[in-house]
Amino acid sequence: MIGNDWDLALEDEFKKDYFLKIMDFVDEEYGQKTVYPPYDDIFNAFKFTPLSDVKVVILGQDPYHEEGQAHGLAFSTPDGRPIPRSLKNIFKEINAEYGCPIPTSGCLEDWAKQGVFLLNTVLTVEAGNANSHSKCGWQTFTDRVIDILNEQSQPIVFMLWGKQAEKKKELITNQNHLVLITSHPSPFSARRGFLGSNHFRLANEFLKENCLDEIEWGLK
Repeated sequence: MIGNDWDLALEDEFKKDYFLKIMDFVDEEYGQKTVYPPYDDIFNAFKFTPLSDVKVVILGQDPYHEEGQAHGLAFSTPDGRPIPRSLKNIFKEINAEYGCPIPTSGCLEDWAKQGVFLLNTVLTVEAGNANSHSKCGWQTFTDRVIDILNEQSQPIVFMLWGKQAEKKKELITNQNHLVLITSHPSPFSARRGFLGSNHFRLANEFLKENCLDEIEWGLK
């Protein structure tokens, strides 16, 4: 289904009734409405970042619900699309920490390929209707994904931004991992902690301490 080691890790989950009901719901929604991301992109976070490669987890909520913005990676948007305001603040924070130029593209595929798992806690959304699929079962599935990540012996940095992401803290019990918590990068909350959080530098310091390659956060 995915094409890498996530298939084995999630094999049992894919067979469970609740997951089959999610996919039945999703298939019906895509058949009748405009839903994002494109159907083939729903599991892009898993496709771009195999389980064994995960070094950093950034949790989003649900996909962008405007046309052409969502492509299955949390906070990311395809090349050529306007950069959403939350992502602008993410780039602003990286610029403050590292002096990297502000990118002209909001595509974060390069991060994903380096081991940054860009997971939304809900993987689909109806066009123009934020959180419209938040109660169809995706939360149960992504909680299990976080459980699997928590079970990994390789140290992982979990970046939990905002109250919804912070709720997942209780699932991360493995002391090998680092949990970083602050406000969401949304324009409504970024100045309550996200801007100035130093999360990207803290993540790299942790990776370096654990003999893992640091993430090149700067993008073009």
